[in-house]
Amino acid sequence: MSTLPALAPWQQRAYAQAADAITAGHFGHASLITGPEKIGKRLLAEHLAQRVLCLAPRTDGEACGQCKSCQLFASRAQMDTLEVRPDGSPAHPWGRSAHPDLYFLGYEINAKTGKPRAEIVIEQVRALTEKLGLTAQLGGAQVVIIEPADAVNWHAWNAVLKSLEEPQPGRYLWLLSCNPARLPATIRSRCQRLDVRLPPQPEALHWLRQRGHAEAVASEALDAARGHPGLADAWVAGDGLALRREVFKDAQALQHKQIEPVQTAQRWVADVHAGERLRHLAEFALREAAGLTDPAATRRLAARFDAANRARDLLRTAVRADLTVLDALLPWH
Repeated sequence: MSTLPALAPWQQRAYAQAADAITAGHFGHASLITGPEKIGKRLLAEHLAQRVLCLAPRTDGEACGQCKSCQLFASRAQMDTLEVRPDGSPAHPWGRSAHPDLYFLGYEINAKTGKPRAEIVIEQVRALTEKLGLTAQLGGAQVVIIEPADAVNWHAWNAVLKSLEEPQPGRYLWLLSCNPARLPATIRSRCQRLDVRLPPQPEALHWLRQRGHAEAVASEALDAARGHPGLADAWVAGDGLALRREVFKDAQALQHKQIEPVQTAQRWVADVHAGERLRHLAEFALREAAGLTDPAATRRLAARFDAANRARDLLRTAVRADLTVLDALLPWH
């Protein structure tokens, strides 16, 4: 059987919607799976992949778990050199599947630097297109998961567009994105959309408690994450809450000129958490703006909020991280 974790309730709702469309024959060749970062889009996509790849599905359409396809799907391993995203997290959280007709397109390692690229490039898409030109090895469906679709560069989108314009029976192309507005309109218009939405607060808190988190800290994390259970879980399991408090402290110190922006920026980029720090910085600007009536102060905090989010976006590109973070910190000093 598959080694994938079970779906959370909010993921299960999106899965059921997609499964019904698959059963009815209404699930298109290309789908855009959207939702906030860490909401579980990849897990949802892999569960759907197992369903459509199964060679002997049950009467309810679910994967049998026993056929050759299901066995290969469940056979997973990490590469000797762990495949990671630019932030250091595993590219394949549950291991890379051995299924020959399941393809993943994500951040590949740059041969020159030995580090993950900041974007998905056209050479990757072309190589994948060549593989898709061959017949499915198990004689069933073929599934391509592009994650994150936000990282595909504009030149590579032209190659993706060709695949979208020439759909093949039994071939699925799933784009996973937390910022679908970044995708070209020509791509979005050709995709069926499946949204993974944030759950109600009681459901999210119950799920966090089931994960083994104490209610007090789970509630604090869920509040800090604005109701996002995946983000709250990651923060409680790691050092996210401590990092958040550190960022708030730095922002206050910058406002009082107790620390310097340049040194702070260098400290922030010294580890892989710069993007998360900028997320907390934007959140701090929102908190500071709450209840303000002075238009000038509100505009100032809005500029700080925009600067933090803009810098967070730029960190995904090839620009210098220290200068990017510095631009976000200067408005606080």
